[in-house]
Amino acid sequence: MHRPVQRVGRAPRLTRILVSAAAVPVMLVAAGCSSDSDSGEDAQKNASATPDAKVSSSAPADVVAPAAYATLPDPCSVLSKKTLGELVPKGDKSGKKGASDDVAQRGNCNWSSLDNNGVKGSQFRWLNVALLRFDSDARGAGDEQAHTYFEKQVAGAQAVTGAKGTKSEPVAGTGDEATAVRYDLKKKEGSFKQQTIVTRVENVVVTIDYNGAGLAGEKTPDAAGLLKAAEKAAKEAVASVKAANKDGGAAGTSSSEPGSSSKDSKAPSASPSGSASKGASKSASPSRSAAKSG
Repeated sequence: MHRPVQRVGRAPRLTRILVSAAAVPVMLVAAGCSSDSDSGEDAQKNASATPDAKVSSSAPADVVAPAAYATLPDPCSVLSKKTLGELVPKGDKSGKKGASDDVAQRGNCNWSSLDNNGVKGSQFRWLNVALLRFDSDARGAGDEQAHTYFEKQVAGAQAVTGAKGTKSEPVAGTGDEATAVRYDLKKKEGSFKQQTIVTRVENVVVTIDYNGAGLAGEKTPDAAGLLKAAEKAAKEAVASVKAANKDGGAAGTSSSEPGSSSKDSKAPSASPSGSASKGASKSASPSRSAAKSG
């Protein structure tokens, strides 16, 4: 008698296989979700690490800083009465203001003095103060443009036609940079001693022209004394520019009014320097310089 074959144990093994097979998709799905999550985080990390994805909060490197000074003082008021009394003792203390289409950007004023001593001759003095301000714009920063104009003003004073014994020297304690140019100039009225001081303070250029002569046999004035007086005037003018901009330019704009054209002084040779105070090229200056000689 044959015994029935016992199949005990096979079914449970098959069951285990089926259970294991059924679990595989679950594991794959779980693994798939985990993989997607990791790749998403990595993508975010990569995106944040990419320079192109960042938005720069800093200003562009080529942005020009605004100019330090926004206005100018009244050119006829930059010097004290005491200083005017020393430089032009017999002159009109009010000065003669030149024409300007923008008093916040350019202006000039001049004074003349004739001390008539009759048959002994006369002492003549002439003083001109010119101011020119540069704004920061597409051409560059205001102070850089002013520096370029400063150099051209100095070069112009050094190249005056007919000048004799031209000397140049730096002037300490006057603005950011300052140069004094002096020379002798022979004219029909007499021998003139010319002193030109060009000063830059931030984005403003101040030019002082001061000359003196002994007329009709009077002795020629001392050049060293004239230079010292011109340097004093330059320092005062620089201080006036700073004061006009102390409260955002309010002081300068309130005291400055459009200047009217004035006739040249009838005193002999108001300015032997000629082109020394004239503006440089239009590319270096906002407009023609207000520093025209009388």
